[in-house]
Amino acid sequence: MEKKPIKRNAHIVKLSKDHHASLLFCWKLRQGIKYHVAIGRLVKYVQYFWAHHFYAHFKEEEEFLFKPVQDEVVQKAIDDHQKIKTFIDQVGFSGTEKENALLELVELVDQHVRYEERILFPHLEKKLSDEQLEIIEKQINTEPWMDNYEDHFWTKSSSL
Repeated sequence: MEKKPIKRNAHIVKLSKDHHASLLFCWKLRQGIKYHVAIGRLVKYVQYFWAHHFYAHFKEEEEFLFKPVQDEVVQKAIDDHQKIKTFIDQVGFSGTEKENALLELVELVDQHVRYEERILFPHLEKKLSDEQLEIIEKQINTEPWMDNYEDHFWTKSSSL
């Protein structure tokens, strides 16, 4: 049985594209761990990704998309954002458990993206009018996010 792609309202499709970048972030970290890349290199990528992607994405969602609907479905996404932020703030800690912490972060991000795509966004598309979604689209940054990180640790040849 083939899964069909989720049809997203055109006004928030940019946020779904951001989610694709977040899933690539998870894949890259998994690859880095698989290739035994130095944890410091992976932590630097996590910090880069926070500063150049997650921070703005979370802010746009919380300020524009989530604000009109305040219920438990939206609150879970806000709580997830806070957990991810807290985790990233702590990912620079010292100790031997960094690899496990990175894997836990990857799972947290992966589950969050899937929650937003499968549950939250369809919920908001039902709750918000097309006019509200159009206003939200005008408020969010429509430039596609480009991952310009120079250390391609996720490719086997550069992971050594």
